[in-house]
Amino acid sequence: MDGVNTWDDGTARCWWAGPDQIYLDYHDREWGRPVADDQRLFEKLCLEGFQSGLSWITILKKRENFRAAFANFDIETVAGFGEAEIERLVQDAGIVRHRGKIASVINNAKRARELRDREGSLAAFIWRYEPDPASRPAFLDKATLCSMGKSAESTALSKELRKRGWSFVGPTTVYAFMQSMGLVNDHVEGCAFRAVCEAERAAFVRPR
Repeated sequence: MDGVNTWDDGTARCWWAGPDQIYLDYHDREWGRPVADDQRLFEKLCLEGFQSGLSWITILKKRENFRAAFANFDIETVAGFGEAEIERLVQDAGIVRHRGKIASVINNAKRARELRDREGSLAAFIWRYEPDPASRPAFLDKATLCSMGKSAESTALSKELRKRGWSFVGPTTVYAFMQSMGLVNDHVEGCAFRAVCEAERAAFVRPR
C-alpha cells in the first residue's frame, strides 16, 4: 500500500512515523485523535508555529521543554508574559530560540483569551472549520496526502485568525494543526490507526 510501512512490531503505519520511538508514539496515540481541550489546542497551534521551517521531530523532542518554558501553555499565564519572559526564553537552549516565534506565542495567548471570551471556547471556534466529510478524498494514499498541504477550511481558519490578530498561523501551519487535532483523519489507507481515529471521530462530541 502506497505510504504504509510495517515496522518491527508488525504494525502498519503511515510512512512518516518513526523510526524514533517518540515519533511512533505520537503517530499511534495522538495524531488524528479529536481534541476539544482549549489548552491542548492552543499548545498545538503554538508548536506548529515553531515548527515552521523545521522538522516536526525537532519540535517533538523539545516538547517537554516548551511546556516547561511556556507554563504548560496555560492561556491566561502566557498572556501575562512580557519583555522579561521574552528575554528569558530567548536564552533557553531547550526550545527554539526564535524571538519572533516566542513573541508570537504571547501575542496569540492574548488573542486566544479574547476569542474564548467572545466565542465561549477556543475549541468551539476551531471546530466550526471541520471539513465536510463529503469534501474529503474517497481514498487517501501517500501521493494524495502529499498534495494536500492546505485546504479551503485551513485557509479560511487561517484568514480568520489573522484577522483577529494571530500570527504564525498560515494555511499550511493550520492544516497541519487540523490533521494532528483530529479535525481531519489523514492516516493513509492501510495504516492500522486510520480506523481507530475514524471511530474516535464518530464518537466525538463536537464542542459548541
